[in-house]
Amino acid sequence: MPDYLRAWLPGGTFFFTVNLLQRQGNELLTRHIDVLRRVVRDVKRRHPFVIHGWVVLPDHLHCVIELPLDDADFALRWRLIKMDFSKAIPLTERRNASRLKRGERGIWQRRYWEHRIRDEADFRAHMDYVHINPVKHGLVKRVADWPHSTFHRLVQSGMYPADWAGGFEESVGNLAE
Repeated sequence: MPDYLRAWLPGGTFFFTVNLLQRQGNELLTRHIDVLRRVVRDVKRRHPFVIHGWVVLPDHLHCVIELPLDDADFALRWRLIKMDFSKAIPLTERRNASRLKRGERGIWQRRYWEHRIRDEADFRAHMDYVHINPVKHGLVKRVADWPHSTFHRLVQSGMYPADWAGGFEESVGNLAE
């Protein structure tokens, strides 16, 4: 197995992509959005982090989060989010022998994509990528039409205009995934 190197940085800001194991036609995350929100709130309360941007699509999510200055353990947070979400929803998925042996659910891909944000331009590009993603996947025509996103909060704070994304789609389309 490859030796994955993680970008451990106390107080770091990171972009993540976290996928369901079975993505095709799976709407598990949006179907159980209230459970996911509750789990994220609970993990955030126990192991603080700042959510700069977050979008939940039917089969995956993207986010930009910032860890406390004395903490680099994003892996703990993702393990808890995945585990607590998995425990909170009914067991309906098929599991292979490996997952049965490990006592794992068949919900999440074991790994996730993480990228340490390097500077303000990188931060902005990844925030844009997070929020344009529902449009990129053809789920909505306008970013403002997707309900499971921090975009709406960021419009209220003045970071984005309510009609954002006109003409920006190509510039943020290939950052990750």
